[in-house]
Amino acid sequence: MRINTNQVLAPLNASQKPIVYDTYYKNNDKAKAIVIFCHGYKGFKDWGPWHLVANAFAKAGFFFLKFNFSHNGGTVKQPIDFPDLEAFAQNNYSLELEDVDRVLDFICTSTTYKNQIDISKINLIGHSRGGGIVLIKAQEDPRVAKVVTWAGVSDYRARFQENTPGFLEFKKQGVYYVQNGRTKQQMPHYWQFYTNFIENKKRLTIKRAAQELEKPLLLIHGDLDTTVPLQEAQNLHQWSSFSELFIAPEANHVFNGKHPYPQSSMPKALTNVVAKTILFLSDL
Repeated sequence: MRINTNQVLAPLNASQKPIVYDTYYKNNDKAKAIVIFCHGYKGFKDWGPWHLVANAFAKAGFFFLKFNFSHNGGTVKQPIDFPDLEAFAQNNYSLELEDVDRVLDFICTSTTYKNQIDISKINLIGHSRGGGIVLIKAQEDPRVAKVVTWAGVSDYRARFQENTPGFLEFKKQGVYYVQNGRTKQQMPHYWQFYTNFIENKKRLTIKRAAQELEKPLLLIHGDLDTTVPLQEAQNLHQWSSFSELFIAPEANHVFNGKHPYPQSSMPKALTNVVAKTILFLSDL
């Protein structure tokens, strides 16, 4: 097994930030199907048992890449914590789609991994907010073969809660804060987060992407998810004629993982989710 952690995709211009990523694969010079994993809101590539997830996919014969979105608040030197709250405040859905595009460009032109990968078999997995990102990207990008959402969201606009007192205060102040339960930081969002959505509303409407998607889609959702309701997965399943829905029993939003995660094996729920996903992606 070859594991390369905290590698860096350098920015291509002044408006971009570096992307920190890890790769997991069997070093056997066999062309492997690729899995690119996208974390969710306030997430990061090193959260909880994600490293065990990566190991499981690599052992199953995949080339697995997980990364931090460039504006998630982490840095190259501190990819786990969130020292760059200004970057977090400037993040938006369009930037996250651009990040996935940068990762796809990199993997499709890589000389480092060219003997290890099959770029005709690129698959995306997204957790929570990342589920919407990968679904949109899969619909619009011919390089993606299959897509999987884990506890994925079905509607970005609903999360702004427009016309509520909180939203009106956000508009007035130009910023709102969300507490990070782990670090206790007050993490800012600037008003551009909303205006960027409105300016790119068609592209960022997950329902449209699901309806227009013509690729295999696996929707996995825990039946005990209190963060993103199961109904959102059911909505996605209804909108996409190419989808399969798997409801993970006795599983919460993170499939019973936690951070930090010192155990050497995944929770049962996450083990089942990984097995289901591997089965789905293996039939290429």
